[in-house]
Amino acid sequence: MVYDVERYLNIRNAGSASFGPHGELAFLMDTTGTSQIWSLHEPGRWPEQRTFYDERITFASWSPENPELVFGMDEGGNEREQLFRLDSDGRITALTDTPDAKHWWGGWSHDGERFAFSSNRREGSVFDIYVQRRNETGSDAELVYEGDGWLTVGGWSPDDTRLIVSEAHSSFDQDVYVLDVETSELTHVTPHEGHVRYGSVQWGPDGESLYLVTDRDADLLLLARLSLDTLELEPVVEDAEWNVAGAAIDEDTGRIIYARNVEGYTDLTVGDLSSPTEIEEYPEPVLPRGVQGGISFNADASAFSITVTGSSENANVYVVDVESGEATRWTNASTAGIQKDTFREPEVIHYESFDGREIPAFFTLPQDAKLGATPVVVDIHGGPESQRRPSFNPVKQYLVNRGYAMLEPNVRGSTGYGKAYTRLDDVEKRMDSVADIKAAVEWLHAHPTVDPERIAVMGGSYGGFMSLAALTEYPDLWAAGIDIVGIANFITFLQNTGDWRRKLREAEYGSLDADREFLEEISPINNIDAISAPLLVLHGKNDPRVPVGEAEQIAAEASKHVPVEKRIFDDEGHGFSKLENRVTAYTTVAAFLDKYV
Repeated sequence: MVYDVERYLNIRNAGSASFGPHGELAFLMDTTGTSQIWSLHEPGRWPEQRTFYDERITFASWSPENPELVFGMDEGGNEREQLFRLDSDGRITALTDTPDAKHWWGGWSHDGERFAFSSNRREGSVFDIYVQRRNETGSDAELVYEGDGWLTVGGWSPDDTRLIVSEAHSSFDQDVYVLDVETSELTHVTPHEGHVRYGSVQWGPDGESLYLVTDRDADLLLLARLSLDTLELEPVVEDAEWNVAGAAIDEDTGRIIYARNVEGYTDLTVGDLSSPTEIEEYPEPVLPRGVQGGISFNADASAFSITVTGSSENANVYVVDVESGEATRWTNASTAGIQKDTFREPEVIHYESFDGREIPAFFTLPQDAKLGATPVVVDIHGGPESQRRPSFNPVKQYLVNRGYAMLEPNVRGSTGYGKAYTRLDDVEKRMDSVADIKAAVEWLHAHPTVDPERIAVMGGSYGGFMSLAALTEYPDLWAAGIDIVGIANFITFLQNTGDWRRKLREAEYGSLDADREFLEEISPINNIDAISAPLLVLHGKNDPRVPVGEAEQIAAEASKHVPVEKRIFDDEGHGFSKLENRVTAYTTVAAFLDKYV
């Protein structure tokens, strides 16, 4: 049966769960159209809704000791997240009152009396570290460290005297520090040369070590233990083919869970630290195949919650028994009456690009694909330091149900395939990744089901730039193009993006001072005369990452050459979080594709 796009957008998702001290599970679910907090005491019951805002809730974290949780919320997609406390009686207290600043959650102390966060409230382009007592509000937070860069908090030490602090120099270069909360002394624990990733950082059970994933001495991420005494790294888990993408540790029990990213799919391992660098494994959890993450242990770490999604699985929260691996689905996010067996799974394919490099991609065919007559949407992920993974996408399933095939490439520059692969598109090599899109279309031309005259390109954020670049660099390949919150002009983008992001973006794209001429050369706005396909442009007016001016200028210039449709959403930011806006946006996408493809 064919449903309209609104039906697919009413498919719900549940995730980002947090276990309370007495076994209650709080999680985010978008039943009302935006993500709100819901809670459950046991699986399979109808959950209780705990927040009732029009704006999205970004996270919820239970106190380890008290019947209360902290949650985050921004306004109109502006990403200036504020913190709130939700008590057991439903009362909500604003914990921050600096609406022009961002607040990044850093976790509860183990006694539940304090929490930490980082914020750019002192200066827009830098983040400081704050500690606040649970019953304090507004300006009561204590500034414990003044930063000069992009700082985030990774959690409290077992004795609640120190904090993990991470500093991002770029998406592929971080440093880790330990901050003494009383003295404000910051100790650098990851001195290194070059670009090194340090992620998923957390305290070891002894309080004298950290566990983290890093590529300091390898192309792929591995799980390692860092001694705070000697600053030596000892490998714990390394894989010859795939990244160890992250880990979670329960400090009291030494229980550990780590995930490998295998061609985009999550491979999960659960065990106990039998020694500081050895893991005694339990049976593999029995979960649907796809993408899994967002782990929260219960009070005694006998079980943990995890969000699970897949190409044919909308997101739900499962609780896994550690010792047996048995998994129970606690949430039942609706599929809006659409049968799950109509959702299509992709095939993992690899195609050869211009230099002989193999490019991985997900290719999804409709159920009744006809030889030589199937239209295709090439959907390009954002980032660029990101990866298209097999998670649930209702728009994709709608288009496939309507007869479109979907090709989702992980072009050079994508994460998930090693450090070297990710750096193949840096600065002057930027357009090599666009050439990978041309090679993807050549692969499609050779596929027996594809109609080569009916191929469209679509992407969001950096994927929006890739779509525009594909349209201007290889105009003869496309029947239509869709740019969602995309970059049209690297000069104006870097000039106008949020102060807190500019330095990190220049590390990837090139700087206005050193690379201006090159950035002008590759900006689609400066090559717009070449475009020959109809264009749809969608953007949020409050976008702090890619300002709305990018949409305005590309739509104005492209309309001189081709048919252009443009929609700007006044109450959205970098993407569309409200159901009404998603329905409008993707109904427009569907109509545009039907008209031109």
